Amino acid sequence: MANTKSAEKAARQAMVHRERNVALRSRMRSAIRKVVDAAAAGKKDEARTHYLAAVPLIDTLVNKKIIHRNQADRHKSRLAARIKKIA
Repeated sequence: MANTKSAEKAARQAMVHRERNVALRSRMRSAIRKVVDAAAAGKKDEARTHYLAAVPLIDTLVNKKIIHRNQADRHKSRLAARIKKIA
């Protein structure tokens, strides 16, 4: 329980930020899943389209400091490798 008005406000802000971060992280995971599913199905063009949509989303989370830039680079690299591997 917060003891001061500023601590109460900080707690409210933390709740709002957390909800927003959870939603953004979920959107990123969904975008990644779309690429992975398309790649698994062997649909290279569809996977590339989803990849091009996922990259800005991932970069946005880095800019907002929700995920680390190395994690974002790792996601992008692995997705690109999956797409490249499709025959």
